[in-house]
Amino acid sequence: MGAAPEREGGRAVAEADGDNVVDVLILGAGSGGYACALRAAQLGLSVALVEQAKLGGTCLHVGCIPTKALLHAAEIADATREADSFGVLAKFDGIDAAGVLGYADGVVSRLFKGLTGLVKSRGIRVVEGRGTLTGPREVTVEGPHGPVTLTGRDVVLATGSAPRLLPGIEIDGSRVLTSDDALRLDRVPSSAIVLGGGVIGCEFASVWRSFGADVTIVEALPRLLPPEDAASSAALERAFRRRGITSRTGTSVTAVTTASDDDGGGVVVTLSDDTELRADVLLVAVGRVPRTDGLGYAEQGVTLDRGFVTVDDHCRTGVDGVWAVGDIVPGLQLAHRGFQQGIFVAEQIAGLSPRPIDERGIPRVTYSRPEVASVGLTEEQAKEEYGDDAVTTLTYDLAGNGRSQILRTQGFVKLVRQVDGPVVGVHLVGERVGELIGEAQLVYGWEAHPDDVAPLVHAHPTQHEAIGEAFLALAGKPLHTHS
Repeated sequence: MGAAPEREGGRAVAEADGDNVVDVLILGAGSGGYACALRAAQLGLSVALVEQAKLGGTCLHVGCIPTKALLHAAEIADATREADSFGVLAKFDGIDAAGVLGYADGVVSRLFKGLTGLVKSRGIRVVEGRGTLTGPREVTVEGPHGPVTLTGRDVVLATGSAPRLLPGIEIDGSRVLTSDDALRLDRVPSSAIVLGGGVIGCEFASVWRSFGADVTIVEALPRLLPPEDAASSAALERAFRRRGITSRTGTSVTAVTTASDDDGGGVVVTLSDDTELRADVLLVAVGRVPRTDGLGYAEQGVTLDRGFVTVDDHCRTGVDGVWAVGDIVPGLQLAHRGFQQGIFVAEQIAGLSPRPIDERGIPRVTYSRPEVASVGLTEEQAKEEYGDDAVTTLTYDLAGNGRSQILRTQGFVKLVRQVDGPVVGVHLVGERVGELIGEAQLVYGWEAHPDDVAPLVHAHPTQHEAIGEAFLALAGKPLHTHS
């Protein structure tokens, strides 16, 4: 095994030591890892990508893609139930769980095939197996054909995350589930308790309710989606209540037991107020933890904080030539954040000077019914940063938006602005509003003032018009709102 390649003018000079010495050695092939690999290869660097499971990681196989496929199936179920209200004659006969899983698997399979082909076409070496950091720039992989040691001029840690477990709650994969288990559930539960009112919990609650289950969400904090603007959380709770989803906020779980078949089966959940809830299944959706344990990070000098890798604003660890991206880095655990960080790191390794990522400018979407989307600061955060008197807000109700009326969705566009300054936060609630977050992100990144956006022409009838109307009102020119 040779030494790591030396630097020459910001680029790598690979040694004639075979494929086991590369410019960029990436541990983990999820959104952050494969994005880094593709961009590095595009920039002319040699790349090796180590993955224990499959290319695409959590997002593609047990996260973003399959969950959104289930949510789309749930949308179709609701549309079928409500078809007669649109003058369409249709009958809802139930859910074929195997058929739904087959549909989701088909989507994943096609994307996986495309990603595999793309990685191969870029000349990226994929090494299968469990990788461990065994030197500052060395990874040893225990794979199907025995161990192999790889060396990189730069090493990128991108090992992702796993569902967070709680002490005292035993996961059995059938009645007590993680989100991974819930994605493979071969039946529609008759009833479900969702422990955790964050993004994952709310999305599964929405799916199961659309599929016909009775659903209760238990959240220890005072409201659902705690990181979102309080108005968005309140709107989602109201919408869930109308759909028959019960939210028990400000409540924790003290005990979980599984009932015998003679006693009706399912699970019994005891809450902090001594209430007992019984359901067919319990989903434990209390967040995700970084996959860093036992991978040699600390042993090689990489600083960890509660399992997360400590990095600077350029994704550099404290070890020279070692970087970290994605869910193992403190902050939003979002696939598109990891993806962008991967590109950012690849460009730095190649000697470019990309602009650091603005964490506040990363869009956030909860794909429930209704959807919740946001970018920038909440009203509370803005007031904490700038002062109560320096912040103003405007909320435009989707009741005034033609397309939203056609879709029969309720919700709003909320703008958070510095007085006489730019808009620093955009918050959306309603069906399909996740598709509007791109414009909201541009507004935030542009540091746009209301007068900058108000003259823009929005197609009619679209939900995008709601953003335009909100900015017209904020600019003092309300047309479809009361001044």
